[in-house]
Amino acid sequence: MTIEHSDPVANDTAWVARAYRDNLSSGRARIAELIGGQVEVASEGAWVTTIDGEKYLNAGGYGVFITGARHPVVVGEVQRQLQRHPIGTRMFLEPTAARAAGMLARIAPEGLERVHFCGSGAEATETAIKIARLSGHRHLISMHGGYHGKTLGALSVTAKSLFQDPFRPLLPDVTHIPYNDVPALHAALERSAGPACVIVEPVQGEAGVVLPLPGYLHSVRALCSEFGALLVVDEIQTGLGRLGAWWGSDLEGIRPDILLSGKALGGGVLPVAAAIATERAYSVLDRDPFLHTSTFSAAPVAMAAVCGALIAIEQDGLVERAALLGAELLSAITDIAVAALGVQIRQVRGRGLLIGIEFVDPALAGELLIELVRRRVIPSHSLNCERVLRLTPPAVMDRDEVEFLLDRFAQAVTALADRYPHSER
Repeated sequence: MTIEHSDPVANDTAWVARAYRDNLSSGRARIAELIGGQVEVASEGAWVTTIDGEKYLNAGGYGVFITGARHPVVVGEVQRQLQRHPIGTRMFLEPTAARAAGMLARIAPEGLERVHFCGSGAEATETAIKIARLSGHRHLISMHGGYHGKTLGALSVTAKSLFQDPFRPLLPDVTHIPYNDVPALHAALERSAGPACVIVEPVQGEAGVVLPLPGYLHSVRALCSEFGALLVVDEIQTGLGRLGAWWGSDLEGIRPDILLSGKALGGGVLPVAAAIATERAYSVLDRDPFLHTSTFSAAPVAMAAVCGALIAIEQDGLVERAALLGAELLSAITDIAVAALGVQIRQVRGRGLLIGIEFVDPALAGELLIELVRRRVIPSHSLNCERVLRLTPPAVMDRDEVEFLLDRFAQAVTALADRYPHSER
């Protein structure tokens, strides 16, 4: 047996597709074929380059690229760490992890000072669940439409039967209630046989950009305090400027017991996530430092990416820019979509640079995705709502890139309007 040392990727789309079918995921290969079979090989800023040299504006990526791709500050931090000490022994203390944790604690809501780093958002959710169990909060309450990951613990609180049913039985003592329903939360907490743990998103991304009603998060915090429940706010997609604030929690001035971060935390360069907790919540893990561990938790090279991401967001004013760009895009996209498709549009909604276009007919969301890709724009579908197509562009877009996005969006919905001529305009 020999290992192929040559690199056929540079110019062979067919080889990549065949390798996916043979060695990775034939399902992924089939989906890729439906939208054109593109193979991405490079990225910079707001753009992704495919194997044939075409450039696509990346308005997708599920919230990862708030800083764009390969931001020079992030790349610089990572390159320096690669040349010095990329992976730690896990035996000694390590300064890059200490630096990253301190920086993250300083921009987290006040009182969230303890950090557990991990590799993905699902792992961050698992950390929160384990902290809850260790502290006696065994009843988990999450929201319909919520998305918290697909590992077995995280999947237990991801209220989507399509993803859950093949893997049952999941964790016991989990209750799902409607989002934005304060009386339902009150009733669930009242019925709880013991202390509960409530997990909520400040905006439900995968549910199709479902926004909280005014005061909802504040009421959730108040009820958790009243009933002695642990509050976990999942900001894996919404945090680090995506909503036009450092955290969605900041928009209502609440402090969770645990805040989950990820996606943008690695600066679009490396995968990394974190659970950020109060001293009181985290104390259960302090009793035994080997109780919840991971070989690559707080790996120095990933910690360098975290430092670079936080520096880039702050230095470039990306939180404020996301708020301004988001307001502009939401208004323009609403006008364009309604003018072209009229009653086919149920609603366009968003906060910051998390924007969802909801259709009456779910088929149009898929068709719009294909039309946008044909016009060199990458969007995101919504895992928990097939009627909604999402746009999550980077905050580093310049004026020309914003105009490109709006122009190509207008072309795409016009193409749909030609196929749905009876919509009111």
